[in-house]
Order: sequence, then C-alpha cells, then structure tokens
Amino acid sequence: MNGTPEEQRRIANRLKRARGQLTAVIEAVESGADCRTVVTRLATVSSALDKAGFAIISAAMRECLADEATASAADGDDPARPDVDELERLFLSLA
Repeated sequence: MNGTPEEQRRIANRLKRARGQLTAVIEAVESGADCRTVVTRLATVSSALDKAGFAIISAAMRECLADEATASAADGDDPARPDVDELERLFLSLA
C-alpha cells in the first residue's frame, strides 16, 4: 500500500485495534460469554475492518487520481497500480 506515512500509520493503527478487538471476540467465545457480548464485539471488529478498508481505498484513489494527470503524459501504465474502475469495484465490495 502506498500513501503518505501518516495515512499508513493511521491505517495500521486501525488494523491493530481491529486485531485487539478480534482477540476479545475469540476470548468471549472461548469463555462462553453471552450472545449479546459476542455479537457486540463482533460488530465492533467488523466496523473497524470496514473503516480500515475504506481508508486504504480512499488513499489509493487519491494517489491514482493525482498520478493520472502525470501518467497520461508518460508511456505505459504501471500494471501493479489499480485503475479507477478497479478501485471502485474494491470500494463497493466493502459495502
């Protein structure tokens, strides 16, 4: 993933929080916690992952759109760089 170091740090922090929340879900299941606790914690993990995914795609979209102006003048495209249509599909896959 590209992006500014600040974007990368924020996304990594979101994912680390999600990892901690997932650990809490696993512990709740293993300890036989009530359904409400498990589902609430699971919803928190899901939301954290969604937000991280949106942040990743948002950073990629900004990068691609900024690069598009300069890339149109250059010969050939970078096959590793997703185009706007692919980013849109990725974004919608999170919905």
